Amino acid sequence: MTTTPAAETAEVGETDPTQPAPSDGARAGSGGEPVGTAPSEAPEEAPDREVPDHAAPGDSRDGEVPKGGVSGGEATKGPPDSGDGASDDADDADDTPGTSPEVISDRAPGEAPDTSDGDDSEVTAVIRLPARPISPPTADAPEAEDASGSEIDTTTEMRLPSAPLRPTPKPAEPKPAEPEPTEAEPAEPELAGPVTAEGGTPERRPRERAVTTSSPLPGTPEPASEATAPADRREPQSAPRSPGKAAPAAARPSRMTSVMQSAAVWLPPLLTVEGLIMYVLALRVKPGPLRGVDVTKIDALGLISAMPLTAFAAILLMLVAFFVTIAQNTDRKFLLLFQIAAITFALHGASALISDEARFPTAYVHAGFVEYINRTGESSAILDARLAWPGFFALVAFVTKAAGVTDLATIMRWTPLLSNLLYLLPFVLILRQVVATTRARWFAALLFVIVQWIGQDYFSSQGFTYAIYLAFVAIVLRWFGKVEPRDKPMPAKGRVRRLLARLDGLTPGELPHSTGAYDRVIMLIVLIGLFGTATASHQITPFMMLGALTGLLLLRRTSLSWALPFFLGLIVLSWISYQTVTFWSGHIDQLFGGLGRILQNLQSNTGDRIDGSDPRHALVLMARLGICGVILTLAAIGLLRRVRRGVGDRAALLLLCIPVLALGLQNYGGEIGLRIYLFALPGACILAAYAFFPNLPAGTEDAPEETVPIRRRNIRFNPELTRRISLLLAAGCAMALAMVFLVARYGNEQFERVSESEVAAMHYIYDHDEPSARVLFLTPLLGPEVTPIMPWGERDFDKISYEQVLVHKDPARLSSVLDKLRASPPNTYLVATRAQAGYLQLNHGFPNDWTPRFRAALDAHKDLKRVFNGEDAAVYTLKSFPEGTEIPERGVPLGGSDPTSPWTPVGLAALGVTWIALFVYEVFRLGGRESGRRARRRILFVAVPAFVLALAVIAERFIVIGYQLQ
Repeated sequence: MTTTPAAETAEVGETDPTQPAPSDGARAGSGGEPVGTAPSEAPEEAPDREVPDHAAPGDSRDGEVPKGGVSGGEATKGPPDSGDGASDDADDADDTPGTSPEVISDRAPGEAPDTSDGDDSEVTAVIRLPARPISPPTADAPEAEDASGSEIDTTTEMRLPSAPLRPTPKPAEPKPAEPEPTEAEPAEPELAGPVTAEGGTPERRPRERAVTTSSPLPGTPEPASEATAPADRREPQSAPRSPGKAAPAAARPSRMTSVMQSAAVWLPPLLTVEGLIMYVLALRVKPGPLRGVDVTKIDALGLISAMPLTAFAAILLMLVAFFVTIAQNTDRKFLLLFQIAAITFALHGASALISDEARFPTAYVHAGFVEYINRTGESSAILDARLAWPGFFALVAFVTKAAGVTDLATIMRWTPLLSNLLYLLPFVLILRQVVATTRARWFAALLFVIVQWIGQDYFSSQGFTYAIYLAFVAIVLRWFGKVEPRDKPMPAKGRVRRLLARLDGLTPGELPHSTGAYDRVIMLIVLIGLFGTATASHQITPFMMLGALTGLLLLRRTSLSWALPFFLGLIVLSWISYQTVTFWSGHIDQLFGGLGRILQNLQSNTGDRIDGSDPRHALVLMARLGICGVILTLAAIGLLRRVRRGVGDRAALLLLCIPVLALGLQNYGGEIGLRIYLFALPGACILAAYAFFPNLPAGTEDAPEETVPIRRRNIRFNPELTRRISLLLAAGCAMALAMVFLVARYGNEQFERVSESEVAAMHYIYDHDEPSARVLFLTPLLGPEVTPIMPWGERDFDKISYEQVLVHKDPARLSSVLDKLRASPPNTYLVATRAQAGYLQLNHGFPNDWTPRFRAALDAHKDLKRVFNGEDAAVYTLKSFPEGTEIPERGVPLGGSDPTSPWTPVGLAALGVTWIALFVYEVFRLGGRESGRRARRRILFVAVPAFVLALAVIAERFIVIGYQLQ
């Protein structure tokens, strides 16, 4: 609606049906009256809009014509702009307010009636109604007069399409069509301008937001069309459009174009699925050109020497699909998880695809522990020290017995893959707690998969408790994380103090989380349960968990109190003191002998593993050290780049450094370096991802935009270009590490792969071990910590004893073998396997043809007989044992009651009091109530003396029991 100087009338005009209706705010004729259109079949009143009615001719807008333009009585078939400029002065002379509406002709006086065909024309109706009352004019608004000098009245005008008029004869000479106006989308500015009040006084209304409609509203400023723009602004058109012809519709894109435009959505999952199928077929089918794995071709480099080229292409294809996804910089969580799971399957599931037996001979003895607990209902550390931490084995025994599972072969076969998939879940939760971009987070998850060559993910307590460790850290950061920005002033003196203050003032690299007290109490119980499970299952993992928690407290990255580390530390010490007495009694030096011997422990984990090995196999060991060096170097670069951006990643740095402290504890049988690398991986991968993607997300944590560091100097490259370069470098690094991973992880396949015939050879012994048996395995050096390189101990672990027998590089020298057999009772078997021979060749320099020559010598000896023969294994025994020798009975080992000390009962009571007091203290503190402070102080008065007493009794037990039994 528009306020206009007119009476209440109705006017009929004609417009081109192929053109859009002119704006309701268009002004026509010398009177400058607005004209609008609306459908006549369903007439609706247009919204009220106020525009100035006294505009000068030079102020015309889109849809407005200066006075003196096209006559208002013309009706043409051309564009509607030719009709919008019609004058209504002749009609306005007779209009008076209050009269009833009437339909009048929309042609100029003296013009012949329109005789055009009714099919090519359409009529509209303009209804003018009295406007609503207008407030009196303000003093500061000047009085406006109409440009034509006519008396101004206030009416409201609305144009509605009417029914088509009766057809009229066409004129003899049709008028040429006007040039087509250039349409522009209507803007929606706020309106403010003078309106004409009753009596001709202009009034200024307050600003009102324009109403969004499908067509321009009255008073909305629009770009001038070609029909109304000044002559110098008009653009010539190549050809006028014929009257009544519809505008050509935009061409719809073809199906192929639409598919290609959406390639970013469907291409990454398609490439991932294609690569996964290609990989499975490349490894699982029978050997042939570009397919299949011939295990007989595995040499000193391991599995990579027998893999087809299509397997490498499939891995690269899945990596390309992953980087195509993160290049979009959108957090497509489910797709990225699927892609990383597919890459994990390719890298960590290769052995399960190639062989039908579980990898790693040590996994079979762990299955034997489960079988022993299921059969006897107890664990005995006398049989093996690992049974002093029976948590994992007891849990598996309970689950398998409840489920009716008797054969663990399938579970052991797929455990490495399932373990790595399980590790991803808490690690991704850890990544959600750091301030990083989407690319950095998911690239860190990818690095965590492709640099985990350590081989501790098999069926073992270490693989199980490593998942517990990751879950423990994730819960502490997610539910108990805390970020405290520095609020202290910078110290005035001291370089070191100022440097530490500057580092303390960095932006935290972790996200704070607010959690309710009830939820935190529940998660506190979960933390204690996880720690207790790890303590009962593994020797090292609890110390790593305790170190991570203590470090987070020191760096002020957790809201937990110091009561929890003391609580958990007392759990692990009490377990060692009270539950593993059989292991450490009389062997205190073995338990604490490695404390402080950092260089010796490091040498036993690195140099001793490289010296004396096969030259080609040494490349495998160098590849492992190379991956370690690369990931640590990238972590250092990432930490530096984040610090330059003012971000301090304390949690990631802590997770990287805390495991290194274990190097000063003991060498853990020469494997402490491997365990340090395993536990340092989460922090190392996070910092290494920052080496390529150090920026912060601009906005929310999942925002695709990234911050750009402000530098004092000019930026040399476009930030978008640097991001693309970083993405390409990250992709190249990931592909190179994935190829090296295959060498590092599967480089020991000659003696870590287990074949069916080797398992069948051991099953023959299990079937002939009544009442007991003895197995001799090959070794070049006799020592206390030599593990059999064969699938040993899967069954009847308490009935069969495993002993070493010395062999020489000359396979014909059998004297030591014969002497050992003759000194043994009946049911003693010598087992010669392919894996043992491979270990001797790669690590001790035995000749490549040693295995067939050794077995030929055994077959040719007159005192030996072969009782089992397989492709990769053979079992031998003496033809006759000395007279009078009998098979010894092998019953359940009875160790008796564990030794104790006089203060043990007091220590147990102190332990219970300390745990209860510290737990209640932590619960009160998590509640956050001010009234709990006095109660916490009272609890400490009870907890501190009880803790000191319990700790003193633990030390007393180590001294009394440990050194008295030596």
